[in-house]
Amino acid sequence: MDDYESFKKAVYSLTKIDLSSYKEKQMRRRIDSLVRKRKCASYDAYVKLLKSDPVVFEEFVNFLTINVSEFYRNPEQWDLLVREFVPELIKKFGTNLHIWSAACSTGDEPYSLVMALSKHLDLSKIKITATDIDKQVIATAKVGLYSEKSIANVPDEFKRKYFTKVGNSYQISEQIKKCVDFREHNLLSDPYPRDCHMIVCRNVLIYFTEEAKNEVYEKFAKSLKDGGILFIGSTEQVTDYRGMGYKRRYSFYYEKSQE
Repeated sequence: MDDYESFKKAVYSLTKIDLSSYKEKQMRRRIDSLVRKRKCASYDAYVKLLKSDPVVFEEFVNFLTINVSEFYRNPEQWDLLVREFVPELIKKFGTNLHIWSAACSTGDEPYSLVMALSKHLDLSKIKITATDIDKQVIATAKVGLYSEKSIANVPDEFKRKYFTKVGNSYQISEQIKKCVDFREHNLLSDPYPRDCHMIVCRNVLIYFTEEAKNEVYEKFAKSLKDGGILFIGSTEQVTDYRGMGYKRRYSFYYEKSQE
């Protein structure tokens, strides 16, 4: 295929997604398969198709942003959140916690957060800011309809209380949906929320280059209040966590150090 560098610039102008921040070999392989699927002979031809066909454009953005999610992914990490970190955050900051679910995909994670927090707080006290770069997954999240596989790890008490079977799918309750404010946000270019007590961003940055990953972790540190918590995926780590102002509490939980 032809010039990938020119293609990256064209994609940025169309989507504001900077492909230079993603691991090239992995991302290029994904993109090339999509270009072939659309029977385009070159990146240039594919860019023209992206500009002219809204369906192809939507498909491309969805494919690019790697939306893989499920409720209570790695349940033991959520148990730790409920048992240790939520009580600790309430003790430090009170009951009006400012929590950001970054790169939230189809809403599984922020809705899981609401349910986890509800073990200690009334739903009327819970407000999660949930963001993602992809408009379509945000729309899906707002609908709140999930497969049986997606909710497999949800504790039974919450399945009974907050989900209704609709055909072969499960609809999450309005009570839970009201606790989440969904917004569009690009982790690589948009301003970050400030004064967060907890940030959850799991299994997303593994696709980023080391430079982009470190930049995001540094920005997260600036967004957290002293003593705030960053919750990441089980396959991820903040390599220079001390240099960025974190203390490592567990391999997937980091605390913003007191200044």
